[in-house]
Amino acid sequence: MLIGFIFRGTIYRKVVKYKPLQQRSSYIVQDDDLINYIEVNSQKKTIKVEGIIKVGLFLTSKKLRFIYSKNHNNPNELIKSKTANCIGYASFFSSVCNYLFKKYHLNDWVAKPYKGLIYFFGKNLHLYFNSAFFKDHDFVIIENTITGQSFAVDPSINDYLFIDLVEKF
Repeated sequence: MLIGFIFRGTIYRKVVKYKPLQQRSSYIVQDDDLINYIEVNSQKKTIKVEGIIKVGLFLTSKKLRFIYSKNHNNPNELIKSKTANCIGYASFFSSVCNYLFKKYHLNDWVAKPYKGLIYFFGKNLHLYFNSAFFKDHDFVIIENTITGQSFAVDPSINDYLFIDLVEKF
């Protein structure tokens, strides 16, 4: 069990894949409380993309609590409600990352929230649920617009399983 816990990220990425279907709306961080929250909790002088991902996941997990019901998707409103579903988690995380990319002059990088599907051992998990809530799942793709290098991140899964990166098709 300990080995499974230690290698949970590697195991998860081997058996679970994310398929992006449609890009969701991105939001610019404008709320003073959200700006202050990011600034107070990201005080490094220089930072790399991987560090921004970690900070973004930490700030998202620290501020949001997962709920199944409909809620705001705009992070400028989520900073006040403090609750979100997977759409809100992806939106909040991508906005925090984009704010930090701009702050640290990593202008070639962009975080985009996506609606997509989750596959477990190649099987679409969403086919096994009748609830409209489970018809899809939101995650974020962080991409370098020059090189094409990318990372996939599921901030809501990170909140429960502490898995930072996920694998996309």
